[in-house]
Amino acid sequence: MRKIEILDSTLRDGAQGEGIIYSVQDKIHICKALDKLGVHYIEAGNPGSNPKDFEFFQEIQKVHFENAKICAFGSTRRKDIICEHDSNIQSLLAAGTEYVVIFGKSWVFQVTDIIKTSLEENLNMIKESCAYLVKNGKHVIYDAEHFFTGYEADKEYAMKTLNAALEGGAELLCLCETRGGSMVHEVQKAVRDVVKTYGSKVKIGIHTHNDCGLAVANSLVAVEEGVCHVQGVLLGFGERTGNANLSTILPDLQYKMGYECIPPEKLKSLTSVCKEISEITNISLNPQMPFVGGNAFAHKAGMHIDAVLKNPSAYEHMSPDLVGNSRVFLMSEVAGRSMIIEKIRKFFPNVKKTDAVVEEICDKVKELESQGFQFEGADGSFELMVRKLVDKYQPFFKLHYYQTNGSYPRPEEGVNSCAQIKVEVDGQIEITAGEGDGPVNALDIALRKALERFYPLVSKIRLVDYKVRVLDGKSATASKVRVIIESTDGEISWTTIGVSSDVIEASWIALSDSFEYKLIHDIEKRYQKII
Repeated sequence: MRKIEILDSTLRDGAQGEGIIYSVQDKIHICKALDKLGVHYIEAGNPGSNPKDFEFFQEIQKVHFENAKICAFGSTRRKDIICEHDSNIQSLLAAGTEYVVIFGKSWVFQVTDIIKTSLEENLNMIKESCAYLVKNGKHVIYDAEHFFTGYEADKEYAMKTLNAALEGGAELLCLCETRGGSMVHEVQKAVRDVVKTYGSKVKIGIHTHNDCGLAVANSLVAVEEGVCHVQGVLLGFGERTGNANLSTILPDLQYKMGYECIPPEKLKSLTSVCKEISEITNISLNPQMPFVGGNAFAHKAGMHIDAVLKNPSAYEHMSPDLVGNSRVFLMSEVAGRSMIIEKIRKFFPNVKKTDAVVEEICDKVKELESQGFQFEGADGSFELMVRKLVDKYQPFFKLHYYQTNGSYPRPEEGVNSCAQIKVEVDGQIEITAGEGDGPVNALDIALRKALERFYPLVSKIRLVDYKVRVLDGKSATASKVRVIIESTDGEISWTTIGVSSDVIEASWIALSDSFEYKLIHDIEKRYQKII
């Protein structure tokens, strides 16, 4: 079984995506998560680009890693400057990492028209930069930027750039598909040529972008042609349309193609690590993402569900356990009774088809769906409804009232609404208020304040997604709306739903369900530890 090294560039290439901003502590947490997953290298940023990255490289030296090597990233020396005087090269040394990743130009156009130097000087920049870093004790990974475009334009010169890095002492040549425009057969042809020429002398890697939707496919075909090092971003985000998605590449290589990337027991943490990094990044994990998405192993049609219950291989290409994901049966009018029972058994495993409460639950689902509720995307609210029907529910708080009001113009940045709330917990009254960016945000803040006194764990709840859909546009502003809220405590995620002709009331229903779901599960978790 051939081994494939994995380099994650979430903190460098991924951080170039729109809206992605990491603090130093964010970057440290992501490094720890990637190390837990078992990646071999973490490309953690450019120490010469900004003070925050330089501070990160100072702080990360205090952290011990079991699996990953932290890499500093930068360019070759600038034209007509020796390495000793080049600030970027010196920052790579100052970063204190054992490994460095440097990039240089492979495409004649980039050399002559962008950095405006001679072809010979570009070769010197590559060779001398690698040699200088090696001389100073660094392991050098060389990223051949625009390699595939350069190969098509002038194969001879593109290959010369690789040879320059090899002569300089680089121990890995990574072929970068920088523009994301190469077709699979083009990548295959170029990689085959490079592996044939240099594969016996040095390790070859691949780095692809997704502008044509082929980043994963191009990475896989490169491995088939002999590369032993794959670069990408765990969740695929990055500049423009993003980078090669490692959360797809890893299981594809390991489970579908028979290569060894990371230990199987670590690959079982893939979904949880992806969720952790999406939380730190403040993005929602795409439910349609292969292997790790919430819908990757989801079934809705009654015929499909019935078959999967008999034998999962009927409609699943692999066990979700292998990547730490789980099978999901979606609630809907086409799901059928078997699916509802299966969902109930997740939290009440002893329920039987013949139990009277099953019929009651099925009728309640139909009733609520006719009112606009949709439980296929709201497992949290579905569980609470079932608990109420089987007398396994105890309210954690009683609402006396809430009030919201808005202000225009805004009194201050990020504030245009205020909410006041009165709740009762075990006979004790709490009245609080909160300001926020919109009435739902203000209501969320006020409810947290009110409950934290009684239930400190609610401070861990964070809303990660909020959706509103108008159910009957013909009624204009009197239309019913459906609100779906996705929440997390950093470990698990859950979704709740509310429906009303008042968007604030619908939001309150979903919001209060979210808090109660968290409180129920925390109490049950503590009880299980006791027994």
